Amino acid sequence: RTGRVWNVTKRAIGVEVNKQVGNRIIAKRIHVRIEHVQQSRCQEELKLRVKKNDELKAAAKAKGEIISTKRQPEGPKPGFMVDGATIETVTPIPYDVTNDLKGGY
Repeated sequence: RTGRVWNVTKRAIGVEVNKQVGNRIIAKRIHVRIEHVQQSRCQEELKLRVKKNDELKAAAKAKGEIISTKRQPEGPKPGFMVDGATIETVTPIPYDVTNDLKGGY
């Protein structure tokens, strides 16, 4: 569960987490031992992207250009031709009474 640190002690940290109680969400302050805590990685991609965008902006400003740092959607996949399979015409076998009397085909 994700929370915010509000207190640090010798062997534990105080974490404020949201807990659903009935029809409302309340903030609870709990102490958790350090072994049970790990840092959130939800902001990693954003921080890397901001750092890269700042470098790109600085390089573009030195050249006197204006660049867009907006993320672009992937877009449609390129088209391709599907190799057609060979067509085999299937016709029904004519009914033969004499062959049917012998036990079929």
